[in-house]
Amino acid sequence: MSLSKNCMNLGLRPTLGLRLTVIALAASVAGCGLNPFADDDEAPAPVQRTTTAPSRSPPMASEAPTSQPTYEPQLVEQTESRTPLAEGHPDEYTVQVGDTLWDIAASFLKDPWYWPEVWYVNPQIENPHLIFPGDVLALVHVDGRQRVTTVSRGAAYRLSPQARSTPLSEAITSIPYEKIAAFLSKGLVLEKGQVEKLPYIVATRGDHMMAAAGNEVYVRGLSAAQLGTQYSVVHVGEQLRDPDDDKLIGYAGIYVGEGLLARGGDPATVALTDTNREALGGDRLIPEAIEIPLNFFPKAPDTEIDGRIILVVGGVSMIGQYQVVVLNRGARDSLAPGDVLTIFQTGEVVPDHYASGSMFRNEKVKLPDEKAGTLMVFKVYDRIGFGLVMEATTPIHVLDAVRNPD
Repeated sequence: MSLSKNCMNLGLRPTLGLRLTVIALAASVAGCGLNPFADDDEAPAPVQRTTTAPSRSPPMASEAPTSQPTYEPQLVEQTESRTPLAEGHPDEYTVQVGDTLWDIAASFLKDPWYWPEVWYVNPQIENPHLIFPGDVLALVHVDGRQRVTTVSRGAAYRLSPQARSTPLSEAITSIPYEKIAAFLSKGLVLEKGQVEKLPYIVATRGDHMMAAAGNEVYVRGLSAAQLGTQYSVVHVGEQLRDPDDDKLIGYAGIYVGEGLLARGGDPATVALTDTNREALGGDRLIPEAIEIPLNFFPKAPDTEIDGRIILVVGGVSMIGQYQVVVLNRGARDSLAPGDVLTIFQTGEVVPDHYASGSMFRNEKVKLPDEKAGTLMVFKVYDRIGFGLVMEATTPIHVLDAVRNPD
């Protein structure tokens, strides 16, 4: 692990008592990183349990040996945090099944996107970059700054061999996967370049102009796929254009149904197993099992972002929490997964009936944009970004603005 400029000597809050140790020496030697999901090649080895002279009371005689380290507190003078903490924040928090990194960040911080500023990688914890259900997180002080770190692993991690061999499968994610899984697999939005590369139906088997469940279709572009692979069939719908320059950036996808690869070749044969509407020539196929990393940090964008919501998945007129939205900003604008944006309800343009003087009466006045919620970006293409609405304080609409958080 490379030595981060954020590695500092650690002293812990008095409220944590005997549970925490001084890990300043370990931090200075091993280094620390901001991202708990980083894949460091030289991560510090887990610290074995050590015994220390009790500072206030001896351990219980029946206490069983464990691989978890013990901690001897070092008290430091508390200083005001540079990152505002949430009102009523905990000093300690035990991670629950179903928690997301956003949930945890919001429990400690007023603004969850400052999580990279407060997360501290504890080199005395095995796999310190990951957070698991049952882990105990605590507020500590590092060089006078309040930070959050893992102080102990939960029983589920210690006892589960699966967690040790494949920790990413058990660790918490940044946002709820189930909220975006259907959106990804059903192809409800297709980026312009993506449409050109996806497999497509070239013809229907038999004397049919269109196909439904029970029919077979011939598909080009599946020559390397395995038999039995499941696909979603998507019809390419209306064009998506950037409201800023009217350039084509994608298409709305219309979900048709599902099918599986029955025979390879070019064209391959796909048997339709379930359909909501007729499958037509030119419809695209998307693998149902789509892997997308969800282990990113919530953070503010690295550059200034000023974009718009151009589509809400599901066709609703008003957007609420945990709905997927499409943005007219993407990788070319330095937008990245994990970026948090504030949503602004676009101010209306109204006539001024009350201005003095006839020349100003009924003059059009644009009302200011008002904050309406928060979203987190989870996938980007060149000119398109997909975001999940994490908070909605007022109704959100298509063409509302998205900008950097304050």
